[in-house]
This record gives sequence, structure tokens and C-alpha cells, in this order.
Amino acid sequence: MNPVVLLDEIDKVGSDYRGDPSAALLEVLDPAQNHTFRDHYLDLDLDLSDVVFLATANVIENIPSALLDRMELVAIDGYTEDDKVAIARDYLLPRQRDRAALTEDEVAVSDAALRKIAADYTREPGVRQFERLLAKALRKATTKLVDDPRPITIDEPDLVDYLGRPRFMPESAERTAVPGVATGLAVTGLGGDVLYIEAGSTDGDPGLQLTGQLGDVMKESAQIALSYVRSHAAELGVDPKTLDRRIHVHVPAGAVPKDGPSAGVTMVTALVSMATGRQVRSDVGMTGEVTLNGRVLPIGGVKQKLLAAQRAGLSTVFIPQRNEPDLDDVPAEVLEALDVRPMTDVAEIVAQALEPAASAATAAA
Repeated sequence: MNPVVLLDEIDKVGSDYRGDPSAALLEVLDPAQNHTFRDHYLDLDLDLSDVVFLATANVIENIPSALLDRMELVAIDGYTEDDKVAIARDYLLPRQRDRAALTEDEVAVSDAALRKIAADYTREPGVRQFERLLAKALRKATTKLVDDPRPITIDEPDLVDYLGRPRFMPESAERTAVPGVATGLAVTGLGGDVLYIEAGSTDGDPGLQLTGQLGDVMKESAQIALSYVRSHAAELGVDPKTLDRRIHVHVPAGAVPKDGPSAGVTMVTALVSMATGRQVRSDVGMTGEVTLNGRVLPIGGVKQKLLAAQRAGLSTVFIPQRNEPDLDDVPAEVLEALDVRPMTDVAEIVAQALEPAASAATAAA
């Protein structure tokens, strides 16, 4: 037999006292063994060598390594804003109109409104929440048609009436308005996202305090970042005395676990900003692992992170130079909207990311 078998959400497979399904999948997915797969429930030998298996997952880390080793990995990245508008206009909106028993002549939604929903009402790599919001808007439009049968066109200014106030607004300028806050980029199970790292200092014995549910790798990144800033204080324009205090690094949101090495350059930038009193530019985002010598090492998820930077309204993004080949996978419209700068030295990132000293002094005044 040669069917196509879809194993949906394979990262959700669990194991308990009833058994471990992943153990059976190891044999099923191994081309060297699945020609004589033994089904112990049916007590039959099955030839699965001609079966095409497809599996989907949201979080690759949750798939057992032995099982993942038997798969060919194909990463499906999130949609761009233009993609979402096109999908909503051509597919989601007609489908929701049919479900609401409406016609295009009765209710229309402008492209500007669709783009506003994609940018300010949803924050997702796909369009699932987008479709829910369209359905909500059309239901409300249906109630209006009962009282007034004239055709309705939902435009951008009308969205507050149909969907309420926007849930997501660009907040980089507000978050980085004080020294010690830098904008990083991260990858989650839902795609790319913006990550703010805050650094502060208090009186007390010199040391480093970390909060924000950080994993071991991220904790080590913070320690490396502080050690680098201390050992290169003169080069970075930092007064060493400002680091002889209790340093506190926090990564919101506190309820969300975080891990990985890619926040290293962001932590260095936040620490230098805190120590010098110079704000980080609000239009800048960054990602990359950092070493004790200040080298910027490659990381993963560049495409997802750049998509997140575009959604967040950033204009300049620093990435490791060794990740430059990954830009070939990024949509052209995203690269046109962003100034992506491949870097090798974190000191260069700090120099370009911080506001000039004169601007910081003026803001403080």
C-alpha cells in the first residue's frame, strides 16, 4: 500500500503508563525497518515502505531527538503583512461572508482596514486570529443591515466600532525612552517576536541579578555580557565605577520562560546603555550570540526575527555576519523595509545602536 499519512501535531505526543507512541513511530518512520512493521494489536506484519509520512509540529524541541533524526525538516515560516492582506481579501473574507449569509454588495472591507487588522489587532505568524476578527466584524455588520439595508464598507477608521481598540501598538519608542532598555528579537512556538531587555543598577555588593524566567543558556549569556562590558569598559566609553554595583537584568514578560544564546548582543547593548546613560535608538533591533571577546556568533530563526522586526515597526536590525546567507530566504519586501546590517563585533553594534551622547544629555535635561 502507498497512502500518504499525516501525523498532525507530532510534538504533542506524550508518554505515560499506557505506553510511548514515539517508540512505535521510530520503527514506522525508519526506511530500513518499516517494510516489516509488526502491528502487535492486529498481530499482523505490514509493509509500510511505500507509505509517505508527513508530520507537523509547532515546537521542534518537543520532538524526541531519535524521532527527529528520521525526518527531513522543512521549516514553514510566518506570513508577511502583504501575504496576510492578500489571503484575507481573496480567501478569508469571502468564506466568512458566505457563513454570515452576506454578499459582496452588502458588506465590503477595504485593503486599508485589512492591513490595520494585520498590524494592530493580531500578532501571529498565521491568519487564524485574523479570520476570527473578520467573522466578528461581519457579524456586527449583519446586525447593522437589519436596521439599515444600505451597503456597508468597513474602512480603517471604522474598525474601532467593529472590533474595539487595537490590541497591539508599536511600543519600541516608549520602552526604549529610558537608558538601559534594548530591543532584541526572538523565536517562539508562534514565530518571531520582539524581546525587550532591561538593565538597571542599585547600591550593594557587586553582582548580577537575573529575573524573567531565564533558562541556563540565557543566564550564561547575561554573565558573558556583563564580563565583556567590564573588561572592555574603556573601549565602550563606560566608567568602570558604574559597574561596581548590584546589576539587575530583567527580560519581560516575567511569566513566560525564555532561553537561548541569541540575546547576548542585546544584553551588552542594554548594559552599556545603563552604564553610560545613553538611550538605545527606538528603531533598532538586534540578535546574536556574543563571546567574551565581543565576537558576534550566528544564531537561528533569522527570517522569523526579521518578520517580527517589520511587524514591530523597526527600521534597522543588526544580525551576525555569518547569518548573511540566511537573508536569501527573507521576502524581498521585508528586506526593502528594513536596514539589515550584518556585524562581527558587538562594540560596533553598540556604537551604532546608542543615541549620541549629546542627544542623551539633552533628553536628560
